[in-house]
Amino acid sequence: MSALTVSDEHAASTKAKVIQPAWVRALHWTNAFAMVLMIMSGWQIYNASPLFNFSFSSSLTLGGWLGGALLWHFAAMWLLMVNGLIYLTVGLATGRFRKKLLPITPEGVISDTKAALTGKLSHEDLTKYNQVQKLLYAGIIVIGILIVLSGLAIWKPVQLQYLTALFGGYDAARYVHFFCMAAIVAFMVVHVALALLVPKSLRAMIIGR
Repeated sequence: MSALTVSDEHAASTKAKVIQPAWVRALHWTNAFAMVLMIMSGWQIYNASPLFNFSFSSSLTLGGWLGGALLWHFAAMWLLMVNGLIYLTVGLATGRFRKKLLPITPEGVISDTKAALTGKLSHEDLTKYNQVQKLLYAGIIVIGILIVLSGLAIWKPVQLQYLTALFGGYDAARYVHFFCMAAIVAFMVVHVALALLVPKSLRAMIIGR
């Protein structure tokens, strides 16, 4: 068998290898869409009752006023809850989370971070996450759960008083919600930046989980 034939077979095998199943991409991007709606409407809600001495530009907000922002925020929250539950259920039932996100070790994260910063991080197998990706993806799942729970604690403090108390009260829940939103914004900015900076052949791995 010639070297050219072997090379062609390897290329065909790599091309045929599914990096991310269709259901993962669909659920992932639906979650991302819901998050963007929640963030933009959440900034409008924040402007109505700021936690700090700054406010967000109206060009970055959604809803136009407090009532409209609340409608957008609740609609996006329900979308995130339903789609997120499907994502978590399927991910756990199929063992995808266990295979993709575990194990995560401090040594591995430090090693892969150093390799990434020096341009030595391997991308030979795009179906496998490095330790930094595992940590970020596992972390954003946890933050997404906290976003929903802290949101419920804020908007249903009477009906869900035990949940509100778990966050340390209404005011504390607002801070948790705000900082979780900030973490998601930071994650999305890094996500997009990496997608623009890395070679095109690696974008499928970085953009869709």
